[in-house]
Amino acid sequence: MRREGFGVARVGGGGLGCVGVGDGGRARQQRWLQQYELVGKIGEGTYGLVFLARTKQHRKSSIAIKKFKQSKEGDGVSPTAIREIMLLREISHENVVKLVNVHINHADMSLYLAFDYAEHDLYEIIRHHREKLNLSINPYTVKSLLWQLLNGLNYLHSNWIIHRDLKPSNILVMGEGEEHGVVKIADFGLARIYQAPLKTLYENGVVVTIWYRAPELLLGAKHYTTAVDMWAVGCIFAELLTLKPLFQGVEVKATPNPFQLDQLDKIFKVLGHPTTEKWPTLVHLPHWANDQQHIQGHKYENTGLHTFVHLAPKSPAFDLLSKMLEYDPRKRITAAQALEHEYFRMDPLPGRNALVPSQPGEKIVNYPGRPVDTTTDFEGTTSIQPPQPPSGNAPPGSVSAQSVAASRAVARQMPAMVGGQRIPAASMAAFNAAAQPGMVGLNPANIPMPRGAAAQQQLRRKDPGVMQNPGYPQQKRRF
Repeated sequence: MRREGFGVARVGGGGLGCVGVGDGGRARQQRWLQQYELVGKIGEGTYGLVFLARTKQHRKSSIAIKKFKQSKEGDGVSPTAIREIMLLREISHENVVKLVNVHINHADMSLYLAFDYAEHDLYEIIRHHREKLNLSINPYTVKSLLWQLLNGLNYLHSNWIIHRDLKPSNILVMGEGEEHGVVKIADFGLARIYQAPLKTLYENGVVVTIWYRAPELLLGAKHYTTAVDMWAVGCIFAELLTLKPLFQGVEVKATPNPFQLDQLDKIFKVLGHPTTEKWPTLVHLPHWANDQQHIQGHKYENTGLHTFVHLAPKSPAFDLLSKMLEYDPRKRITAAQALEHEYFRMDPLPGRNALVPSQPGEKIVNYPGRPVDTTTDFEGTTSIQPPQPPSGNAPPGSVSAQSVAASRAVARQMPAMVGGQRIPAASMAAFNAAAQPGMVGLNPANIPMPRGAAAQQQLRRKDPGVMQNPGYPQQKRRF
């Protein structure tokens, strides 16, 4: 018997439950929509659409609603959506996006995931500096964005979760409000728990957008670990510094997991040719062993990473970046180790609000919100309101997020704050202490990985005190 209409799945301690709403397909859809004021579409990807809406309660807060397409087989809910829901309902951290609600359309089994809306992402921030300002991102903002990204990633890795799709567009930054300038790791469609995989992760198919894909993945590794996330963070770090992708290869899209020679070529030209002396397990990687003519036979002159990122070779920033872009995944720095790096102990110290000036009198950068297509409804087709004049660099028929937000205030002149105070260098270790996992156990590739106390048996969300904001002191915040 065919089921129609929409349901609401509430995310909370009692599990994921579905509650039917209303009578009749269209009536139920309208009743489901009654709690939201739809603004428009803000994104589109492989798995579906993302919309901006405003709740009609709770001070009309902004909500991002991610609609998943039906499964390819057309026989039920998207497995990608289920994986994302099951992970996000179990984790809670300041630097990870928060899942608020799940709505179900029983007519076609499409899912709508509601998240707290983030007005910015790193892709748009980088593009704004490159195309509009022609000015590098200030060191305080780079450091604060990177520190918060690592803080959230350390939480995930401590709970045995690999994200597997880190890139600037998946790193969100909150706009005006209590969490102004706070980083949120988003898009968990490719994330996996890796504590005891039943089969090799390689069989899950291609992971990580190619420009941010680690060399072990490009060379056909059958097993991989959280080190692939750290390579992606290194690529993001370099992009924050230079405003352009570090390894901008051309992707081959043919057979599953095709050999990506051009991407490897881009990496080797920057980092030099890998050697078995520095990366002993290199000889076991399929593409390294099978393609001697193109890989082993071609020698590269190592011009030096520092020439591409414009950093002094002996600077702490370069040292951290080079450890993130270490060829051998066993030697690549972990998120926990990176948080303790000297780079984060130097002025300017990182803060919770990454978007405020680091120095008195420094010019405020008013970053544009993500463009919103106001002509699209939840089905992705019908016009929901007359097109409004475009703002800034938004495409025709779109408006910037600022124009739909309720009287956005001018960015505040406030110091970078963590719990109301700038992070003191001497206290960085104490701030991170709760996030430091012990090095226990070996994964299938025999690489020691971090494991936090919160992940001893399972992900624990029941206790709100577990892994809540591990990088920040538990103080009352002043804004």
